[in-house]
Amino acid sequence: MADVEEDALKELARALADGLRAVSAHRPELAGQLLWLLAEGRPVSPDRVAEAIGVSREEAIDILRESPGVELDDENNVAGCFGLALTPTPHHFQMGDRELFTWCALDALFLPIVLNRPARVESSCAVTGKKVLIEVSPDAIQGVEPAGAVMAIIVPEASEVCCDLRGAFCDKVHFFSSSGAAREWAAKRKGVTILSVDDAYRLARLLLESLFWQST
Repeated sequence: MADVEEDALKELARALADGLRAVSAHRPELAGQLLWLLAEGRPVSPDRVAEAIGVSREEAIDILRESPGVELDDENNVAGCFGLALTPTPHHFQMGDRELFTWCALDALFLPIVLNRPARVESSCAVTGKKVLIEVSPDAIQGVEPAGAVMAIIVPEASEVCCDLRGAFCDKVHFFSSSGAAREWAAKRKGVTILSVDDAYRLARLLLESLFWQST
């Protein structure tokens, strides 16, 4: 499909950033720190979080519980945060020898940028069930199978995201095996934007720039 103009992608990125920024507004440094810790491939204890952000264990637990961008297990360990997860989702995310998952399709494209590591993404079309395989580096999309795969996204209201990140946003962002499959899905919903995987990657980078996140 035709490339989307840069201005249109920038506008979409700004709209997404307005909502996503609210997720970590009370502790903006938390996202990057937790992502690096969780990328090690095991649950992150409250003690490690407390050490990373310079608070007590009890304060760390309170902060984590209050953040809509964090998922905890029964022992208050971080099992998912800001798009990266240890528990299975439709989006498998292999980074080196670490088997991880992402909450949505867009997460799978921006996390290699944030973490500065290549990843292999295996998802499935939300309509046909066909596998979608993507090789992502910190700088570009390296491969897509099938070649015509696309991503569809619905921009949520900021007021919705701040209370339920996954329900309001992540669960509405998917890969599809073709633009036809994406259009079939979009026909039953409002406000859907369909992007090629390359354009979706460009959107991911623009979104990170809007959020003032930088890879290290």
